[in-house]
Amino acid sequence: MIAILAGFSAGITFLIGALDVAGAGTLTAGQGGQSRLPLDVGFMATASIAAALASKPVRERVARFVPLDPDNPVHAFALVLAVIFFGTQVSTILFTSLAISSQSAVGVGDLIAQEAGLLILAAAGVGIFMRRNASQTAARLGLVRPAWWHVALALGAAGVFFAFGLAMDDLSRTLTPDIYRQVSSNTNQLFGGLVSGPVGIAAIALAPAIGEEILFRGALQPRIGLIATALLFASFHAQYGLSFDTLGVFVIALGLGSIRKFTNTTTSAMSHAAYNLLVAVGIADSSLYLAAGVELILIAASAYGIWAARRRQAEAVEGDLDNLASRPQ
Repeated sequence: MIAILAGFSAGITFLIGALDVAGAGTLTAGQGGQSRLPLDVGFMATASIAAALASKPVRERVARFVPLDPDNPVHAFALVLAVIFFGTQVSTILFTSLAISSQSAVGVGDLIAQEAGLLILAAAGVGIFMRRNASQTAARLGLVRPAWWHVALALGAAGVFFAFGLAMDDLSRTLTPDIYRQVSSNTNQLFGGLVSGPVGIAAIALAPAIGEEILFRGALQPRIGLIATALLFASFHAQYGLSFDTLGVFVIALGLGSIRKFTNTTTSAMSHAAYNLLVAVGIADSSLYLAAGVELILIAASAYGIWAARRRQAEAVEGDLDNLASRPQ
């Protein structure tokens, strides 16, 4: 059954590219008279790779590099869908124009609907109400009640991500000014309306943090690994095109993935939300020293929390060993 679904998904993707080659206009290569052929070939090549992954011997080779079970049909289908998503997104980034003047601005409802779809996909992907109940699904997705130091770590990491994002913006403005202006125009066109009021700011801070973290870090990362998930996450932000901003998203995704790996998805989601809030609101120049001081406090608190947690774990292990040793043989 999974092989049929994987083959069907790959076949539809290939058909979209093939129909566009034939002139059906199923894809758009952007403005400026760009040829659609490279984009079509990208879609068809992606479909071919995805179809190959339906083969168990191929998955066994892939399993040497990513933490998936080649015998598990759910893992197999997830891998096929991930490859299709990544390949089509990368093809779009590489072979379409950054100019997106035909796209309309994103509203609060649009954003919530999109992220709700990601949340539903994540829950369904890990088998909610089929293989797992609600509490088991939450545990699989890494959703837990955060400790105090999780909050400190999330906020501290968000500050680091924000500073890194500003550095990447400066780099893009200096080295690729035309791309920088186009990306800024795209971002303002798509999301500018959201940052004009508190409801929009709250939506842009919370909705992507919840939907994207639960899908990418919660559901996908334990199956396809940190780097593959970061690449998939970066490709999800196709509005940045081939730019320093996309590279910045990839690096931040590695940071969020590391938080998920060593703590939980709740912490990575809090960090994502705090980062989005900082980007939406910004920091005035007069507040930079205060922000730097707060950041140092958060980093110090996070370091103490991590040390204390590891110390408690070590003491618990030592206590278990002592109990075992004291039992009569």
